[in-house]
Amino acid sequence: MLNPAHETFTHLIGPAAIDPPQLALPLGAAAARAGFPSPAEDFQDDSIDLNDMLVRNPLATFLYRAEGWSMLHAGICDGDLLVVDRSVTPIDGDLVIATWEGNQPACKVLKVCSDHIELHSRNPHFPPIILAPCTEAEVFAVVSVARQINRGRNRVRSG
Repeated sequence: MLNPAHETFTHLIGPAAIDPPQLALPLGAAAARAGFPSPAEDFQDDSIDLNDMLVRNPLATFLYRAEGWSMLHAGICDGDLLVVDRSVTPIDGDLVIATWEGNQPACKVLKVCSDHIELHSRNPHFPPIILAPCTEAEVFAVVSVARQINRGRNRVRSG
């Protein structure tokens, strides 16, 4: 027998979905340049779904938030979202999330050696992490990075 409170809660949020709903957002016809854009290029050409662009295998995908600046030269900033696909086998040189010996997950570049692995930062102020040959580690490929530009609260375009 179901709990009446549970029935109400399920009714409010609806059934669980494995795949997120499609959300197509408009995509401009012209690439965004870092200079002054032409007013003639200001029209919509197509749309994309960010789930399709960033997520390759929804059932194996997890998000992590980057913390710190050790991957700055790889283009990863503090607060970025790292999209991890556990179905992708990481190879030497890949950007990965790694955990070992109870450590917090770390975002690094994987270096595979003959008897051990190394986890390299992309900031010269952070030394590599060299795992001993007997160290058990979980290593997952980072397949996408998303960044939200932080702006002051309540900033609304006027008129």
